[in-house]
Parts: sequence; structure tokens; C-alpha cells
Amino acid sequence: MTTTLHNAARFTHLPLGAIHPAGWLQDQLRIQANGLTGGLEAHWDDVKNSAWKGDNGEDWERGPYYLDGLVPLAYLLNDEKLIAKAQPWLEWILNSQREDGQFGPTTNDDWWPRMVALKVLIQYQEATGDARVVPLMTKYAHYHLAHAEAQPLTDWGEARGWDEIMSLLWLYGKTQDDQLLDLIAILRNQTADWADLYKNFPFRRYTRFFSHQNHVVNVAMSLKSYALAYELDGDAQAKADFENAWATLQTYHGQLHGLFSGDEWLSGTDPTQGTELCSIVEAMFSFETLTAVFGDSSLGDRLERLAFNALPATISRDWTAHQYDQQVNQVRADVAHRNWTQNDDHANTFGLEPHFGCCLANMHQGWPKFVASTWLKDRDGLVCISPVPATVQDGARRIDVTSNYPFTLGAGFAVTTDAPFTLKLRVPTWATGTTLTVNDEAQLLTPQDGYLALTVQDGDQLTLAFAAEVRFAPRANRATGVLYGPLLFALPIKEHWQRLFGNQPYPDFGLTPESEWRYGLSTHAKFDVVENSAAALVNGQVFDSLHSPISIRTTGWRLNNWDMRGNSADEPPYNVDAGEATALELVPYGGAKLRIVEFPTIDPRP
Repeated sequence: MTTTLHNAARFTHLPLGAIHPAGWLQDQLRIQANGLTGGLEAHWDDVKNSAWKGDNGEDWERGPYYLDGLVPLAYLLNDEKLIAKAQPWLEWILNSQREDGQFGPTTNDDWWPRMVALKVLIQYQEATGDARVVPLMTKYAHYHLAHAEAQPLTDWGEARGWDEIMSLLWLYGKTQDDQLLDLIAILRNQTADWADLYKNFPFRRYTRFFSHQNHVVNVAMSLKSYALAYELDGDAQAKADFENAWATLQTYHGQLHGLFSGDEWLSGTDPTQGTELCSIVEAMFSFETLTAVFGDSSLGDRLERLAFNALPATISRDWTAHQYDQQVNQVRADVAHRNWTQNDDHANTFGLEPHFGCCLANMHQGWPKFVASTWLKDRDGLVCISPVPATVQDGARRIDVTSNYPFTLGAGFAVTTDAPFTLKLRVPTWATGTTLTVNDEAQLLTPQDGYLALTVQDGDQLTLAFAAEVRFAPRANRATGVLYGPLLFALPIKEHWQRLFGNQPYPDFGLTPESEWRYGLSTHAKFDVVENSAAALVNGQVFDSLHSPISIRTTGWRLNNWDMRGNSADEPPYNVDAGEATALELVPYGGAKLRIVEFPTIDPRP
């Protein structure tokens, strides 16, 4: 059994460490490093005593999950303390390989956690060039090939087999070992047929039973399969099939933060159904893969929507607590029974381990892998996917990006290079206009396939600016959401943080509201965008409803017929009983831990 490799990707990722964050993005990674990522090992037994570093504790996915965020964070920040924290894990893994090629804890031979470990090793090799990684991965691939038929993928491995295929594609690029293609062919046959599922999608409402194919994290991970299949087959239909799958998920389970619901299983479009943190970071990784392979500008939009909204919303501002589930309309985040498909009464509190520990282990990959995907490359040069503040270095080519994007819709680029090259700048689909100057001279460029392309040389100074308008996202019952650029906006509710239990530095908290939230909007009201680049940030945190670098001022109407249902906000009413008007200030979704995002509209019914 063999397969072929068409290698049809439009762009490729730069090695880990080629992009270094700056500005608010560097602050975000530093807050993460000073919070749970840097301190977890001392306070959580599942990583403190992990079998993945030779101890006698948890031996399945949590150690590799943790490393999958710790390793890129350490090298993106060039943080010697974090690098030293990761190294004993990496040394144990690299020295754990047996003669037959298997590696990892001897107490667990599941294929699935090794899929995560392979991703960790790839990032480590790219950052350091460690010569031990490729031989270990090759020997393990031969082991898996020898045992694949007798020990096929099952359960989580069967649902997530494309993650191993992705690592094997990277390895094939290093070795050209045809046995890897043989293994890929077997794994494709053993992995769940996600493409067929989305063509005949069965989960069209709130689901009340478990299947690996309605589990929200598996669904988020499955999205990358279209890009990887395209790399293997070169079939142009793969992009259209992905768009059909995405549209299907949005129709039946879509949420305004950019993903779909899943408070463990797919759970419909009600704005109080939860979305699991694991699914957010895994969907981001899927879109990072999809963007590189297909290159479509709208894929970058969808990645940014998740990174700038869904991800920060579900983690405390100091990165010492997280939610298992977030709600779009979230008026409380306390211990109470909610209409979850599976999760318990603690699932949307903020804490160390408010439900299953998978999210506590897996959350760390979100920001680092996003940073590593903000720039890509092709045969002509460099490609900017998101103009966040950063420095990118590709050999003798260097670009320093100065920006406060996405809070200001533009960026400056300073080019250092030994020879001219082509620079591509992604134009978001929401942009109503784009201006670009090079050395203060306006450039009359037309985007091609969603990108501005130009030749740059040493010393060039570029200024990019996007025009945008406040836009509305229609939802069920005539409700609406408010967006500007890549940001989703929310009415922040004053938060009372009450300590529930647990110990410093990572106790658990319940959040209750201390301000009114029952407001409706009119899409015909005035919406004023207010930029405050000099906002007095607390510890460098831009995602803070009290210190936001951007807000939208408008008018809202207090509603007399909207209340609570089942410890959550009731669904937005279709018929509204509007009271008096009042001035409202909306802030980015990611900074408001209690919020209203789907607003009832007081607009006359058609």
C-alpha cells in the first residue's frame, strides 16, 4: 500500500523561533509565562509527576499537551528559565526510545499521546536543530508501520489520526523515506472519515449522546484534515469541501466568537451553550494549517477571530485561571447547573481545573502557535498573515512590525535584507479599503487572491492601513452581534470575583454580575469607534474590559422582558418590551469575562 505526495501547499511555516513577538503580543506571552504555563509544574500533580519525564504519574496525554505549549512559548520568548523547564522532559523523551522504535512511557502504548509528542519534537527540532529528533521519529514511524495492522487506531487516535499524518509529512520532507508514505496510507484508512461525515452531517441539533465525531475537540481538530489531504492528493475539491464542512458547522452550532458550541458535544447555536477551551486552541491550530496550505484570505480572518476573541475570553487576565466552557452571553460564571450536554456545574468557573484536566494541559499552545503562524513564506519571499507587533527573520531577510493591531487597523514594516524579495500582505475580507505607502509614497496596488504583493529592498519603510466599518452579525430571534475589524464587541458586565476554593497562586473563582445587562440595540443607532492607544493597561494586559485600547459607544434600550433561564441569560427575545434608552460602551469580547454579545434588536420587524 502506497500513497503519493503532491506537496501542493501555497505557503509554508517558518521554523519556530523565526518570529518573535513584540508590543502587546509579547506582553501576552509574558503574562502566560508568568502564569499557569510557567508555574503549573509546581502546582499540578499531573505534570509535576508526569510519566513523560520519567516519574510515576499520569502517562497519557497531559504531559505532551503541556509541552506542546511550553516548548514554543519558551523559544518564542527566548526565555532561559522556560527552556530549562522544558529540557528535562525533552531529554527523557529523546532517551526513552526502545530498540524496537517505540518511545514514551512503558505503561501506556496508546498511539494518541505520541501524536502530540511528535508535534512537540518537531517544534523543538526547528528551534534548536537537535540532531536526535529526526532519527527518533523515523525509527518510531517504522515501529508504527510494523504494528499498524495488528494495533490499529482506536478511540481518540482514530478520531485524531490526521495529527500523526501531519508529523509524518514534516518528517518525509526531511528524509524522503518512502516507508512514511506507506504508513500515511494505512493511517488514512484507519482514521475516522471526517470528509464523509460533513457531506452527510447527522448532528443538526443539540446532541444528547457521545460520539467521537460529535465531540467538540475532535471536530475542531478534524478541520485540518482537508488541508493535509490536499497536500497528499492535490485535489482542488478539498478547499470547497472544507468550506462546506465549515458552513455546516456554523449553520447548526456556530457561535459569534468564531467557533461552534460544544460543552463537551456539539450543542447548537444558543448563545449560552458553552464552548470548550481545548476546542478553541485546536481550532486555531487547524486554521493555522489551513491558512498555510490553501492561503485563502478568509482563513486568516477566521484564525484572527478565534485568537483575538475566543482565546483571551476564557482565561483570566493574569493567566492564573481558566474556564473549561465559555458562553457567548455570559452573565454569571459560577457553580450552578446549566444546560450543558455533558459538563458539570463548575465548568464555566475560572480556576485551576474547573472540569476535566485536558484544557488545563492543552491551553498553553494557543498564543505561541498563533505567533508562529503570523508570517509564512513561499518561493518568492515572505507572507504577512496578521500584522501584529513582531520581528520576523528569514535568513538575511528581516522585517520589524510596529503596530497595535487589531486594536488599531494598520501597521508599519521596516525591511532589512541583502537582496530584494517579494512581500505579500494579506488583506482581510472585512476591510472596506486598504492604503499602503512605501517610503512615504502611495502604492496603487490591487489585491490578488487576497494579498498585496510588492518587491521590497533593504531600508524600505512600509505603512499599511485598513478601513473598516462597524458591522452586524444577524443571529436567531433577530438578535445581532457587533464587529469591527477582527474584533467582536460585548457589553461588559461589572464582575464580582468570589474565591470558591483552592490555594494560591491558582484558586478557583465564581463570577457574579454587579451591573445591568438586559439591553437591546438598534442597528440604526449611531456607533462611534473610540481608540485609546494610551489606555492605562494593568500589567500590560490589553484584554481587560476596564482598560480597553478600543471601544464602541452607542445607545441601548433596557428591556423589560429578558431575564434568566437555568442560571444563564435566557435566549434573546424576539418580541421586545423596550424601556428607556441609555448610553452604552462596548469593549472587545476577549476582555469581558461577564458580557452580553448577542443583543436583542429593537428594530421594527419586517
